Amino acid sequence: MPDKFQLGEQHVIAFIATADPDRAKKFYRDTLGLRLVSEELPFALVFDAHGTMLRVTIVKKVKPAGHTVLGWQVPRIKPAAMGLTKAGVVFERFPGMEQDDLGVWSSPSGAKVAWFKDPDGNTLSISEHR
Repeated sequence: MPDKFQLGEQHVIAFIATADPDRAKKFYRDTLGLRLVSEELPFALVFDAHGTMLRVTIVKKVKPAGHTVLGWQVPRIKPAAMGLTKAGVVFERFPGMEQDDLGVWSSPSGAKVAWFKDPDGNTLSISEHR
């Protein structure tokens, strides 16, 4: 038996809040393409996000954070942004940040990032890292 339990060897579970589970289910399943694993009403919707459990927790009122709370690393950001736009996602624009016509920002490190909100106002992102 190991001397110390290591969380670094365990799977992460991601959490995000919604006040409207029907709307969240449509967004995460139909718009973003995540597989709905279960509906644990009235507590949460559970999705599979490419092997990571995403629990969309049902709350009375969502207080969106002022930063990105969930993001996906994609192999190529432009086709991903175009596909999400076609599915109805609207990318955020931030004053003072140079973003291309799709809303993609290139960081000084070379990473490319685009942000969007879920129906509850939570900020999500897609990013490409080389």
